[in-house]
Amino acid sequence: MRTSGHAHRWIQAQPDSGRWPEVSLDRPRYMISVAADLVGMHPQTLRLYENKGLVRPARTPGGTRLYSDADVDRLRLIQRLTTELGLNHAGVEHVLRLEDELRRVRSRMERLERELREEIRSTHRQYRREVVVYRPPQPPATRS
Repeated sequence: MRTSGHAHRWIQAQPDSGRWPEVSLDRPRYMISVAADLVGMHPQTLRLYENKGLVRPARTPGGTRLYSDADVDRLRLIQRLTTELGLNHAGVEHVLRLEDELRRVRSRMERLERELREEIRSTHRQYRREVVVYRPPQPPATRS
């Protein structure tokens, strides 16, 4: 099964009674009719958006499109950009490319920040091992 080409995102729901397992927003789950109902679009519109490369649903071995929650979110964004902001398809493509690039940059920054924090911790550990406490020499004891 081909997965969505969008960034892999996870959420973790936490109900009052305990923890739920992590749920991937990229897990393909909705057939085209369900995804279309969720966003209030005609299934043919979703096919058009796929043909234009605006959304990339996964496919089953039989070829059935399966949309993830991330795909549905992306469709809602496309809908807002076209209806509320009046963007044409070229404008939508540009905004989506910028959104994807921003997501990649944020992910890279988070990874670099984690690496930097680990490097700082490692340096501090090394520093603590190498530090020698200086004790000034004691003056000789005097006899009285």
